[in-house]
Amino acid sequence: MSEEQNQQQFAIQKIYLKDVSFESPNSPAVFQDADWKPEINVQLNTEGKTIAEGVHEVVLSVTVTAKKGDSTAFLVEVKQAGVFQLTGFSQEQLGGMLGAYCPETLFPFAREAIAELVSKGGFPQLLLAPVNFNALYMQHQQQQAEQQAGQSH
Repeated sequence: MSEEQNQQQFAIQKIYLKDVSFESPNSPAVFQDADWKPEINVQLNTEGKTIAEGVHEVVLSVTVTAKKGDSTAFLVEVKQAGVFQLTGFSQEQLGGMLGAYCPETLFPFAREAIAELVSKGGFPQLLLAPVNFNALYMQHQQQQAEQQAGQSH
């Protein structure tokens, strides 16, 4: 083990809800439909910023839209945030930690908040499936590399 690896430190300083919104524009009419099989669309986004040396805020945005035909049953958006201390990581490792590991840490909190909001909105419980943030991060990195390669020609 190199000395550099011994110096790597990761700590969660705080996890908090930064923004939350729930809309059910077609209630109570939407509750009249006994055949509840909406089309669920889930969008994920992450962003991070450095707030001090070795201290970063990561915000995981999860937007869930449930539609029945052209009608929106509900739309819920949660911005789950965390402050993480990361020291001793290379720039590449730091990118992976902020782009995959931290969002993965935040996701269960966002999933719980969404499940609670949807239930409180009068809809059947919605449990989002686990997300492989590492695969999403790698896919994003590959897309960026391809875009940069395309721009240099």
